[in-house]
Amino acid sequence: MDEAVPNRPPAGAGPAYGAYPEPGRRRLITLGIVLTTLMTSIDGTIANTVLPQIRSSVSASQDEILWVLTSFILASTVVTPAIGWLERRFGRRNLLLGALVGFTVSSVLCGIATGIVELVGYRLLQGATAAVFIPLSQAILLDINPPKDHARAMSLWGMGAVLGPIIGPILGGVLTDQLNWRWVFFINIPIAFFGFLILAATLPKRIRRDQQKFDGFGFMTLLVGLISMQLVLDRGPGQDWFSSAEIWSYLGLSLLGMHLFFVHIFTARNPIIHPSILADRNYLLGSGMILLIGVLMFAGMAVLPSLMQGLLGYPVLTAGLTQATRGAGTFISMFLVGRLSGKVDNRLIILVGISLTGVSYYLMSGFSLEMDQTPILISGLFQGLGLGLIFVPLMGIAFMTIRPTLRTEAASFYTLIRNIGSSVGISVVGALQISNSETVRQQLQEHATPDNANLAINMPGIDLNTASGQAVMEGLIRRQSALVAYVDSFHMLFLMCVAIIPLLFLLRTKRANNA
Repeated sequence: MDEAVPNRPPAGAGPAYGAYPEPGRRRLITLGIVLTTLMTSIDGTIANTVLPQIRSSVSASQDEILWVLTSFILASTVVTPAIGWLERRFGRRNLLLGALVGFTVSSVLCGIATGIVELVGYRLLQGATAAVFIPLSQAILLDINPPKDHARAMSLWGMGAVLGPIIGPILGGVLTDQLNWRWVFFINIPIAFFGFLILAATLPKRIRRDQQKFDGFGFMTLLVGLISMQLVLDRGPGQDWFSSAEIWSYLGLSLLGMHLFFVHIFTARNPIIHPSILADRNYLLGSGMILLIGVLMFAGMAVLPSLMQGLLGYPVLTAGLTQATRGAGTFISMFLVGRLSGKVDNRLIILVGISLTGVSYYLMSGFSLEMDQTPILISGLFQGLGLGLIFVPLMGIAFMTIRPTLRTEAASFYTLIRNIGSSVGISVVGALQISNSETVRQQLQEHATPDNANLAINMPGIDLNTASGQAVMEGLIRRQSALVAYVDSFHMLFLMCVAIIPLLFLLRTKRANNA
């Protein structure tokens, strides 16, 4: 059961732990892995519901407060490609336990932050340490279980990975209502503590150390490409996009960095990502789909709490609890996936999941200011059912033809792609929200004049010749224009669901030779 991590293990090597652990130890490792995965995935979205409270506390603007979300995801993204090398250099046990300690410390720092710059800096540290958990947990569960149990193991892992983003907003609402927003970060301490104890007692120690040189050039080019891309998305709205030389500079750096990265990994002797991973058709298509799924999964959840609290007037606790149906739907579908896997074509399961997700966003595109909680609850249930049916089957197909010895690298890059989708989705929807809201507001204001006969007939109580009447009308216009912007975003996400479906027909379901 000792972990051996050679430079480039031969194809077809057995599990990284040697023989499979006995059932009792396997269950403990699985418990520790699920705990850490759940904690990490919760932390990616737990701040969503309480963004208005954090914004008020740290005096941030509407576009600045989104950095609290995107900084975590961006840091996770840029660290992810290095995880394969870090694992070979330090061993899974040391890397995982060290990351748990770093994650806990950064969570405490986030909880005591007093300004937006300080909070974003600590969220970067938190995201960087959290990057380790998802790909390592996938690789560990695949290695400690024989192939016949992979589907069940991934279903358990998927519950932690997929339920986390659903539980996060609910837990954030409860903690903020009963205590304050800082507890959305302090709650990590007990979970990390128990996860550390379990994994420290069950994961094997490292025997030998890999001396392979780290691919610093590949890592830096990817770092430049991703950070520059995120700066384009985050700074664009405030700089009037491509009318600004700053945004053009970021775009140029992003394109240059990504070009050099992909040229490098296909020509270097020991690149940060093994090129054979990107040559695998199933894996490449699966990664492309998980990029879009990352957008679908996080973009809607990032803006829904502000819609409920800012436009519908829900208290933070109600905004969190209203999303409970999404969690219930995900739990049901993850349970079904474990039962259906191996009996039903995974492509059919994914198709049903994407369709249900599309239905949820179609329903959300019909939201209005006069609605009650019913449309939010129903659309949340459909979305939870849909996303739960997509995650594990898609991962199973993507990894079906990947050699076991490259699983950690493949899992790292797969997670990186999903994080890029999540970060880009949040930024794009946030930018569209600001832009579309302003456009609609200007259009409505053109018609909000005292000589508009329709306004006089339909809104007789508002006198636009008075300052008070103009203030009331301005408030109504701002609410309506914000709603239209939300609805447009949801409609865009619905169309994205439709666009994903044709990719399913390009996936293959027969396992290729891993030799």
